[in-house]
Amino acid sequence: MFLSLLGNQIGAHRVAAIGFLVSWVFTFIALNRRFSFLPLDQGKAFVEGGDQSKGKLRGVGLVIIIAFIVTGLLFAKVSPEYVIFLLLIFAVMMSGYLDDASDTPWSDYKKGAIDLGISIIYVVSFIHWNGTEIQFFHWTLTLHPLLYAILGIILIWVSINVTNCTDGIDGLCTTLVIITIGSFLVIFGKNLGNYVGYSVILIGAMLAYLCFNTLPSTMLMGDAGSRAFGFFIAVLAMKSRHPFSFLLLAIVLILDGGLGLAKIFLLRFLKIRILANTRTPLHDEVRKNQANRNWSKTQIVFRFAIVQVMFSMLAYILLA
Repeated sequence: MFLSLLGNQIGAHRVAAIGFLVSWVFTFIALNRRFSFLPLDQGKAFVEGGDQSKGKLRGVGLVIIIAFIVTGLLFAKVSPEYVIFLLLIFAVMMSGYLDDASDTPWSDYKKGAIDLGISIIYVVSFIHWNGTEIQFFHWTLTLHPLLYAILGIILIWVSINVTNCTDGIDGLCTTLVIITIGSFLVIFGKNLGNYVGYSVILIGAMLAYLCFNTLPSTMLMGDAGSRAFGFFIAVLAMKSRHPFSFLLLAIVLILDGGLGLAKIFLLRFLKIRILANTRTPLHDEVRKNQANRNWSKTQIVFRFAIVQVMFSMLAYILLA
């Protein structure tokens, strides 16, 4: 926070750039410590290649998010709204970390209830400080607070979970999240205000993590990281005043992680079976379908990233 006072002298963008560098260094050094309290991955018996992750540090999203929070407090303007945001992203991260560290994975209902509670708290606080005005393409609309709250809760819950489901291949989820956050900065930088600096700081932390998570990885962020990243993306969508831009700027995350959620929901609650011959998340379909695709993990990361960049460019044309 004290360095943010330099913004008037050296410019807010330079302060954000310094925050980015400090965040990268802080996260890189912290991840190198390989803290003993972080759990080790036990592998996934029913996932192809799941044994390859056995023994790797898991749940390092805890380190990434703490580094982001500490750096943000040093280099960003702190307000009551921002403090609530930090508390909630910490809560999202901790729920994921405790699941990562648990001997028995938490149930979907338990995690879903936690996500719902966090979503409600954030949306209520958001409406208090920001109102309910949104932009849809070039139209400006003011929604009823109840309608805005319902849509906002759905947005946050979906973003947390689709981002979490995408985290299955080294480097994939983090790369897509960086592209999505970067796209919000390019298209809606003026609307995001202080969240430009927060975003740059988080990107710095994520890039430090990618030094350890590119194929072959030595550590995994786990639910602690992916769930917190999803929450951050939803917050950006709301702060941008263009919440529906999420559909384009995170479309690969939505399709990769969301189709599996839709399959489970429809089968479990409505007894409707869809995409029976398609593996989900989609990165498993293109990796394991020997007859049609059989992409390597590296090909998946690059090709999914390229697709997201193309949709981000489309969003820029339509919304900038």
